[in-house]
Amino acid sequence: MSETILVCDDEELIRWSLCEQLRTDGYSVIEAVNGKDCLEKIRTAAPALVFLDLKMPELDGMSVLRTLREDDADLPVIVITAHGGVESAIEATRLGANGYLQKPFDLREASMEAERVLDAQRLRREVHYLRSRQPTGYGEIVGDSPAMRRLFDTLRRLEHIDAPTVLLSGESGTGKDLVARAIHSRGPRRSRPFMEIDCTALPETLMESELFGHERGAFTDAKATKRGLFEAAAGGILFLDEIGELPLGMQAKLLRALENRKFRRVGGVADIPLDAAIVAATNRDLRGEVQAGRFREDLFFRLHVVPIEVPALRERREDVPALVQFFIEKFNRSFTRNVRGVSGRAMERLQGWRWPGNVRELRNVIERTIILLPHDVIDLADLPGELRAEQPRGVSKGCPFVLPDEGVDLEQVDRGLTEQALARVGGNQSAAARLLGISRYALRYRMEKFGLK
Repeated sequence: MSETILVCDDEELIRWSLCEQLRTDGYSVIEAVNGKDCLEKIRTAAPALVFLDLKMPELDGMSVLRTLREDDADLPVIVITAHGGVESAIEATRLGANGYLQKPFDLREASMEAERVLDAQRLRREVHYLRSRQPTGYGEIVGDSPAMRRLFDTLRRLEHIDAPTVLLSGESGTGKDLVARAIHSRGPRRSRPFMEIDCTALPETLMESELFGHERGAFTDAKATKRGLFEAAAGGILFLDEIGELPLGMQAKLLRALENRKFRRVGGVADIPLDAAIVAATNRDLRGEVQAGRFREDLFFRLHVVPIEVPALRERREDVPALVQFFIEKFNRSFTRNVRGVSGRAMERLQGWRWPGNVRELRNVIERTIILLPHDVIDLADLPGELRAEQPRGVSKGCPFVLPDEGVDLEQVDRGLTEQALARVGGNQSAAARLLGISRYALRYRMEKFGLK
C-alpha cells in the first residue's frame, strides 16, 4: 500500500501539478484548498506527509503548523513559501517543519524532498521500534549474561568519565565497534564527532596523512591543505580499529601525539592541540605482540588506561536466544518476511555451536536462513550445512573423562584443569588457553574467578 500525501494549497494550478507529480511517483494523494480543510483531512485520512502552503485565506499555513505540532509532533510537514519568503520558511522550520519549497519550484525537487523527508521519518520510526522492542542490553548491544552485565557496568561508569584513552580487546565479530559507539553516544563527548579508521585499510604513508592531515605541497599529490582525523574529531572520539595492525613507525608517531597531546600535519611546522579522546580496538593479544617486538610497549601502556574486554559469543551462550530474536525481527523488516521464531531443535544447535566468527557469524547465519526460508519457523533443517552436522564444529566426538557414579563438583574440575594447564606451560596464558580449547579471555575469566592470578 502506497503512502498517502496531503497537498494543501489554495492555488489550483500549483496544487494540481504537485498532486499529479506525486501520483506519478507512486504515492496516494489527497488535496486541501485551505487551512481548515487541511486540518480536517489530516484528522480523517491520517496522511504520512503534508505539503503546506504558508499563505492561504481563512487559516494560514503557520497557524495550521502550530496546531499540528500541538496535536501530532511526528507528522512530517514540508512548507511551500512564496518568492522571497525565506524568513517565513525559517520561522516554520523553528516551529517544526521538516523542509520547505520556494515558489516557483521544480516538480522533481518536490519529489526528492518528499522522498528525503519520508525516508527520515521511516528511520526515526525504526529506531523507536528497535529501542522499544530491544532485549536487555546496552544501546545497540544485546545481552544479559554475567559476562555482558560486567561489560555494561564498565560502560555505565564511563558515561560520567571523560577517559582520554580506552582499549577494547576481543575476537573478530564480537562487536567492538558497537562498544566504541556506545562509549561515544552515552559519554560526555556525545555531542561532538565520532570518527573511525581501520588501521588495516591504508599503507603507512597514507595513514599518517589520514590521521594528522597534511599541508599543501607536503608531497607530490598534496595540492591542498587537508585536515586529518585528529582535527576532524576535535572534542569527540577517534576510533582506531585494529590498532594491533599499525606499523611500528606509525606507532611511534601516534605515541608522540598521545604523550604530548599535540601533533603536526605532514609537512607542517605548527603544533595543533590534540582534543580528541582515543578508543582503540584489537583482536590481537597486544601483550604477546609486545613480547614479540611487533607492538611498542610504551604505546601499549599509553592505550591501556581503561582496558575493556568484549567476550566471545561462546562465552555467553545464554545470550544466543535474545540475539537470534533480535536478528529475526531486524531481517523480517529488511526482507518483508514474517518469521515467527526458531524451533527447539534449531535453538539447541545454535546455542551449542562454538561461533568462531562470534556475533557477526550468527547475524550472517540468521540473515541467510531468513532469505531462503520457505515457511515461518526456523527448524534444524533450515540451518546451514555445517550447523546441521551431527556434531558441532570444535566439539570432540569422544569425551576423555568418565563421570563417576557419585558425580563431581564441576567447579572443582574446572579449577583443577585450569591450574594444571597453567602449571604445564609455566603460566603462559595463551598456551594454557590452547590446551583447554578456550580463548585467552575465557582463561583470564577463570583465573579471576578462582583467584589464580
